[in-house]
Amino acid sequence: MDKRVRTRFAPSPTGRMHVGNLRTALYAFLIAKHEGGDFLLRIEDTDQERYVEGALDIIYRTLDKAGLIHDEGPDKDGGVGPYVQSERQTMGLYLRYAKQLVAKGEAYYCFCDKERLDSLKQEVAGKEIIIYDKHCLHLPPEEVKKKLSENIPYVIRQNNPISGTITFHDVIYGDITVDNSELDDMILIKSDGYPTYNFANVVDDHLMKITHIVRGNEYLSSAPKYNRLYEAFGWEVPIYVHCPLITNEEHKKLSKRSGHASYEDLLEQGFLSEAIVNFVALLGWSPEDNREIFSLDELRQVFDYHHIGKTPSVFDMVKLKWMNGEYIKAMDFDAFYKVAAPYITAVITKDMDLRKIADMVKTRIEVFPDIKEHIDFLEKLPDYDTAMYTHKKMKTNETSSLEVLEEVLPLLEAQEDYSNDALYTLLVDFAKERGYKNGYVLWPIRTAVSGKQMTPGGASELMELLGKEESIGRIRRGIEKLT
Repeated sequence: MDKRVRTRFAPSPTGRMHVGNLRTALYAFLIAKHEGGDFLLRIEDTDQERYVEGALDIIYRTLDKAGLIHDEGPDKDGGVGPYVQSERQTMGLYLRYAKQLVAKGEAYYCFCDKERLDSLKQEVAGKEIIIYDKHCLHLPPEEVKKKLSENIPYVIRQNNPISGTITFHDVIYGDITVDNSELDDMILIKSDGYPTYNFANVVDDHLMKITHIVRGNEYLSSAPKYNRLYEAFGWEVPIYVHCPLITNEEHKKLSKRSGHASYEDLLEQGFLSEAIVNFVALLGWSPEDNREIFSLDELRQVFDYHHIGKTPSVFDMVKLKWMNGEYIKAMDFDAFYKVAAPYITAVITKDMDLRKIADMVKTRIEVFPDIKEHIDFLEKLPDYDTAMYTHKKMKTNETSSLEVLEEVLPLLEAQEDYSNDALYTLLVDFAKERGYKNGYVLWPIRTAVSGKQMTPGGASELMELLGKEESIGRIRRGIEKLT
């Protein structure tokens, strides 16, 4: 019987969650949940210099809002904790495992100082790097013992072979073979006693029984080093899923400076969490039927990590806006109104039916900040060009529009009922009586009361919102402009 699938999301608390990290979390969640397995949250905070105050709250909040509920984590012990690396470090966990490798000859103490390490610097592909020469591997055991007893600072290095090859398998990229001479004897425990990211990762993943590891393909080059560690310990290697790069529309790596690289940036720009999660799922993965709109539950049912591609995924803002618009259209009205109300009241200070305004814009916007440009004319009539009264399809021009407005004004002044239905009936009856097409009458009125080419509602709907006094005032203004 196959063993239980266990995946993990292991972020560092360094600020807002980048879209790439959200995708890693999402894919790890979907792989586990598709198989009825466990999704773990582990906090990798051993790099104290990069720690950002409040970042832990951001991680919890983001996962919660995105619906990626973890089964085990710092707040839910599943028996393999602690789930915070600094707490595991305090227990001396990593040093204990590093010493196991030293005992097996798979690692060794290195006492080289900065001066000696600087002398080993080489330039490779335009970069200055240190390629360690295994100097301390050959120290006699008595000398190692003496240096340790004298508390001389040390690191623990992995003892990698210098000949032969190592082959690493990834689900997406297949077999990747690397010469052992390229591996270098990487540091496992730093001089401050903290583990390196790579070493802590391997130890934690093994102890937490992780079966599938999801991460970005920028880690592909490190993968053979991970395999060497698994082999050195005699542990089973997990299944690796390296995801393609996410780029911006210019095919450059999506950076934090782009303004939409993090989940919270996108929420602030008026995107819905469900739409963001749906969009991020498709950054690298595609379902068999090319369908595009999925709830998280539907993703869980159909997600197959074997369908993740190799080519970089473009973060297409136009597509995300379209998708968000589809989610807004499908929203329950009360839920929509709750989100839309602050955007409406930021524009409308007059006494108007805000729910009616929300209903008018619901199918017309892609993101919530779009609301402003759709309704700002209700608060104040913009200055507009009378050329807008000319409309080929409606067969109107400035002269005919002036005639219509002058003819209809007395009827509107005499009208008491300013509901949409009553006004529409009045205007359609007027058009019929004069032998005009509806648009011939409605276009000039809509232009006069809105001063805009595009509006979320027709002439009678807008007049209902504006009320009698404001509507008549705007029509008079239109007559003045056309005169």
